[in-house]
Amino acid sequence: MAALASSEGGQDPVDAAIRLAASQKTATDLPKLAAFVPFDPVKKTSEATATEAKGSSERIIKGAFTAVVALTAPSPAAAAIADELEKQGFRVLAVAAGPAAPSQIIGLIALSDPPRTDSISLISELNGLGVRTVMVTGDAPATAEIVARAVGLQGAVCPAGKLPDGIKPEDFSVFAGVLPEGKFDLVQAFQKSGHTVGMCGDGANDAPALRQAQIGIAVSTATDVAKSAAGVVLTEAGLGGIVAAVKEGRVTFQRILTYTLNSVMKKIVQVLLLAVGLIMTGHAVLTPMLMVIVMITGDFLAMSLTTDRVRPSKSPNSWQIGGITAAGVILGVCFLAFSTAILAVGKFQLHLGIEALQTLSVVSLVFGCQATIYVIRGRQQLWGLRPSIWLILSSVADVLIISTLATFGIAMAPLPIAIIATEFAAAIAFGAILDLVKIPVLVRLGIS
Repeated sequence: MAALASSEGGQDPVDAAIRLAASQKTATDLPKLAAFVPFDPVKKTSEATATEAKGSSERIIKGAFTAVVALTAPSPAAAAIADELEKQGFRVLAVAAGPAAPSQIIGLIALSDPPRTDSISLISELNGLGVRTVMVTGDAPATAEIVARAVGLQGAVCPAGKLPDGIKPEDFSVFAGVLPEGKFDLVQAFQKSGHTVGMCGDGANDAPALRQAQIGIAVSTATDVAKSAAGVVLTEAGLGGIVAAVKEGRVTFQRILTYTLNSVMKKIVQVLLLAVGLIMTGHAVLTPMLMVIVMITGDFLAMSLTTDRVRPSKSPNSWQIGGITAAGVILGVCFLAFSTAILAVGKFQLHLGIEALQTLSVVSLVFGCQATIYVIRGRQQLWGLRPSIWLILSSVADVLIISTLATFGIAMAPLPIAIIATEFAAAIAFGAILDLVKIPVLVRLGIS
């Protein structure tokens, strides 16, 4: 009888399981299907009208136990059995039939849908990344709680019904008996409490919530409607892709953060060094040609950051523009102090002419940029993570290019190799000192 009220096609695994079980049973004089009403996620039932062998019509209802009970005559025995099954972690469907309302419950179907073996480790990994995980389901609270405990969700179960005002993810770990529109409301409530929400779903009734969430995630077996509404579609079974997406997003964020800090620092140094140099020497210490050389070498190095190894942050990131700008300014001033010191040594100790000072300045900018890149590429000590091969090759190329130009006087006045080598050593020392300054600055400004 339940098979008559189940869809023949589509992607509903419950209806497919019921039809498969029915096909393995033998029965005679079964009613013939006359009409079928597909599953309604709001009513939580599907219906069929069948004609018996004697010609009489019969209405068959299949759906969530609580939904079917509301449409049938009371059955204390069925309620007791359903309660016992739910406490064992089964999802319980009821089947009712009769010539007219109210129908009678004729049987119960217990469904077991155990979580994947990797679920508990994935949820634990998400928690370690600072991502709060909650379970939202239309199943009964007793069933939902058992499944939640099996996957490591130990928080409270939200009472069924209207969502409490000002609800936050920290309040509950399990939301059971939730209607499709309730998922959308829950996403909105979390967003109003200041959270960035990722919603994972598979059915057409999940589409509104998937669209509302900042990160809608459709599993590999999701319906086409769910996949269209989601921003991320997993291509492999399970939820491992979610953890990978979180880590990849944080790696991308860290790379963009490094690029942003580098851009702020370079702008400060290049502009202010011109002013400092003009005051110190009475001339521009960077000609247009030298500025082009600085930009080319600097951009070549900055582009290689897209391939660099990055350690993803342990907690969610956000664009704190004020803090990032302040960090860039502080570190940029340190870079400016390094370049100014080099210029001062060349002017007052080595007594170089203006053309040699211009070469000295451009070399200090290129070498200093190398030092700052390696300092700001991570949020911890610069030796904590090995750079990528492309970043290393870019550094070597930049150093060789500027050293060759400065030594042979190409597009600039020549400098003795000893002075260039001394500048390189000074840049290494500057990088070590800047690394000591960087960590407390980033911690103070909350950048991780």
